[in-house]
Amino acid sequence: MAFGSFEQGDEIEANAEINMVPFIDIMLVLLIIFMITAPLMTHAVKVDLPQASAKPLAAASKPVDIAVLADGRLLVNGVDVAVSALPIYLKQFKPESEVHLRADRKTDYEVVAQVLSAAVEAGLAKVGFVTDLPPSS
Repeated sequence: MAFGSFEQGDEIEANAEINMVPFIDIMLVLLIIFMITAPLMTHAVKVDLPQASAKPLAAASKPVDIAVLADGRLLVNGVDVAVSALPIYLKQFKPESEVHLRADRKTDYEVVAQVLSAAVEAGLAKVGFVTDLPPSS
């Protein structure tokens, strides 16, 4: 910060520095105002909403449950199906059907990839992986 001297000389230098103290004071005041008003803005507004009698949409078709066991066997909706016959077996289902895939932890990834490939080949594009929820502690 440059300070002027008491000497009166022929040359007067201009002070080109910005005084930041008033800006800091304003920012602190605004901070305090926002800290006080912020908790007041979190109250809920009571709204009397209308009641609807709509029912949930029914599923277009029953999902196709595919279980891949640890030994590599496949169960499609509880029926034992060979991996080689899976694409042909899955073609009986509608293309908009969902596939719920359950795979054992010890299943080879190759078998899961073959099941996914067979589902796509049969025209079933909606595939979801089903897992167990972790135990709550």
